[in-house]
Amino acid sequence: QVQLIESGGGLVQAGDSLSLSCAASGRTVDGYSMAWFRQAPGKGREFVAYIRWTDSGTYYADSVKGRFTISTDRPKNTMYLQMNSLKPEDTAAYYCASRFGQPSRDRTAYNYWGKGTQVTVSS
Repeated sequence: QVQLIESGGGLVQAGDSLSLSCAASGRTVDGYSMAWFRQAPGKGREFVAYIRWTDSGTYYADSVKGRFTISTDRPKNTMYLQMNSLKPEDTAAYYCASRFGQPSRDRTAYNYWGKGTQVTVSS
């Protein structure tokens, strides 16, 4: 069993930066892939970025490419999402997710989820 806890959300202005963290506990996450998803009010949960724990390979949604950076600190069992040049359309609850094996952009592929952290970007 893997427990995931997100932190770092908040209220910022357009153009600002924010860094999210996702701490994993309960068991080692070696061999797991991890991802960030987000869900805006009234919308479905959408893929943001993923990272493979094994080789740190990454993939980003087009909407965040060049602005967001996903990374991990393996000794700390923690994943990060550095968000720069934030836009009002980035406003959403951000969730981290984990699954054993290859990463996926499909939210249904993930077994473990955090409870989310809110990011609000004002114009």
